Formats: sequence, structure tokens, C-alpha cells
Amino acid sequence: MSGALGFHSGLAAEAIAEQAYLGQGHEVLARRWRGAGGEIDLIARRDNVLRFIEVKKARSHAQAAERVTARQQARIICAAQEYLGQCPDGLDSDMQFDVALVDGAGRLHILESVFH
Repeated sequence: MSGALGFHSGLAAEAIAEQAYLGQGHEVLARRWRGAGGEIDLIARRDNVLRFIEVKKARSHAQAAERVTARQQARIICAAQEYLGQCPDGLDSDMQFDVALVDGAGRLHILESVFH
């Protein structure tokens, strides 16, 4: 998927994930946060734990999960470190990295704390 269709499909997937996190009592702090190291789709907080969330959409949850590469994980971690530099507790903040998978029917599956 590319171009305008891919862009809007990604936005829709991010909105699905955001609503799920809000429904679980998270505060969404940022959407598509961009730093020098890369972009983080969603940043949320609940109970003083920051969650850096990568959202992936594909026909199936398995296909979406395959799209989270080691290289992309490294970029997300780098961007998260930059974001944490703006936080009062900095790198001492409690955090985790989640992946929100959205399939072709719009169903969401969240993998919590999947990489470090």
C-alpha cells in the first residue's frame, strides 16, 4: 500500500489504536512524534508508565507483526531516548514499547512490552 491510500489507512489504524489506549485509561501524550532519530506513532501514559507505541496495519495481524523490523525497533528506541530527554525523569522513566497490530477488518491486537 502506498501513496494517499497508505497514508490514510495508517491514520485510521493509529486512530483505532489510540481509542483502545484511551479506553484503557491511558493519556495520549503525542501522535506521530518526530525526533532526529525517527518517528513514534503514539506515546501514551498510564500509572506513570510511558508507552511508545508502533502501529502496523496489514491484511492479518501476523503480516502486520512481520513489518516491525529490527532496524525499525532501533529507530524507535533512539527516538524514545530523545523524547525522554524532555521528561522530568529522563531515561529513568518507567517505559515500555508496544506494537499495535490492525488487520484488514480493523481488528486490533496489542503486543505489550515487545522490545527493549
